[in-house]
Amino acid sequence: MIEKTTDLDTCRAIRREVFIVEQNVPEAEEWDGRDDAAIHLLARDDSGRAVGTARILVEGATGKIGRVAVLKPARGTGTGAALIRAALDELRALPGVTRAKLGAQTHAIGFYEKLGFAAYGPEYDDAGIPHRDMALEL
Repeated sequence: MIEKTTDLDTCRAIRREVFIVEQNVPEAEEWDGRDDAAIHLLARDDSGRAVGTARILVEGATGKIGRVAVLKPARGTGTGAALIRAALDELRALPGVTRAKLGAQTHAIGFYEKLGFAAYGPEYDDAGIPHRDMALEL
């Protein structure tokens, strides 16, 4: 189940585990001060446990999906895809938003391509991890 949430503590706990602990992203880069301006999604497993999160920032006609994180036990269960589909649904419901974009870790490009995103531009480093930008017209 995916829900829009104001429970930032739970979202941040998931992000801390995935990005800061597992992927060694520096705290100063993860906590960028933009959470208060974002729409947050929270994924729960069948038992109600929070297992994933994503953040949406809207900049003009573009919705930027980011901070997509799924805890290890829930990976491979469809949770990540459900988060992205829910984020796209949120963006489609916003007047004037016509495009979704995200910065994908290069190992996840295939995952996002299956959801309709197309990579563009060069590879770049974000927090020591190679990324490429991807977009989807809504």
